[in-house]
Amino acid sequence: MLEFEEYKGKLNAAKPTLEVLRGALKLEAAQKEIEELEAASEREGFWNDVANSQKVQKRLKVLKTKVEGYQKLCSAWDDLYALCEMALEENDDSMLEELKEGFEDFSEKAESMRLSTLLTGEYDANNAILTFHAGAGGTEAQDWASMLYRMYNMWAERHGYKVKVMDYLDGDEAGLKSATIMIEGENAYGFLRSEHGVHRLVRVSPFDAAGRRHTSFAAVEVMPEISADDTEIELRDEDIEMQVYRSSGAGGQKVNKTSSAVRLIHKPTGIVVSSQVERSHFQNLENCKNMLRARLAEIKEREHLEKISDIKGVQMKIEWGSQIRSYVFMPYQLVKDLRTEYETGAIQSVMDGDLDGFINAFLSMRAAS
Repeated sequence: MLEFEEYKGKLNAAKPTLEVLRGALKLEAAQKEIEELEAASEREGFWNDVANSQKVQKRLKVLKTKVEGYQKLCSAWDDLYALCEMALEENDDSMLEELKEGFEDFSEKAESMRLSTLLTGEYDANNAILTFHAGAGGTEAQDWASMLYRMYNMWAERHGYKVKVMDYLDGDEAGLKSATIMIEGENAYGFLRSEHGVHRLVRVSPFDAAGRRHTSFAAVEVMPEISADDTEIELRDEDIEMQVYRSSGAGGQKVNKTSSAVRLIHKPTGIVVSSQVERSHFQNLENCKNMLRARLAEIKEREHLEKISDIKGVQMKIEWGSQIRSYVFMPYQLVKDLRTEYETGAIQSVMDGDLDGFINAFLSMRAAS
């Protein structure tokens, strides 16, 4: 029964952490805000202002999710502690496996919640917009871009986030040339901002009949979604050139064949965004504006600029020496982040969306700096 005593000690050691976490999450303030927002939603005429009522309901959901998440974590601690005492009292070691699994789940959720308190950036709580670009190398690079596209979709699914496709351009033979998705959910940008950069793949190419090893590159841009009423990111009509064109690529269900695709060029910075997945020209235009606001906000924050007019168009270099992470399939299996030195040999798990180790390492590094 020694193991049960050890787990009881671990739980006792974790108890102060829960109290610290409660303060860091500012749960008292969150509960007070919930009460105020619920009272406001019950006032006469509240639902007449659709925009404001939606904003309030969205904020309520975020706050309630935070409070309920912490309450569930405390309940899990109580259940595990009771399990330990019951097993010791009855001298029953059949509960050990349940205890191990429960404690592992509790520890992971506590760590994830702790890391969420580190998300203090201006846009960290926002949805995230991810854009994928294949590097040079044709089919091989385009296939790698599609593998990354799948990886982040699976990460979002693991965390209960919703994914919306905003733009998709098929590759010539396989994969994709470029694509943009929005990952919707609390702190999506805060968690995914660490993924911004060039990703390098080393593998034996399935497209090479000689079975040679290839190195491919693809870039992932991560930006926060910025609402149209954000006065910090103003899009002036005179600064934007709009082009309308017919959707291209292999197509399938991802693209629309009418001339409703939209491309926006931001003249002051040279930034170009496009959208072709929606059926309506106006929907694609709205997608483009969302992407442009997001890109401007991300650059402004990353470059520590005072105002949008300070932004100069900078193209990410998708080439050797610029990567943030390497994914090696051959001659050994390893994924290594070059900024944090975090690495794992479980490459298939990573490609299936298990990115939390990399994200947590980046957040911890940033908090310590």
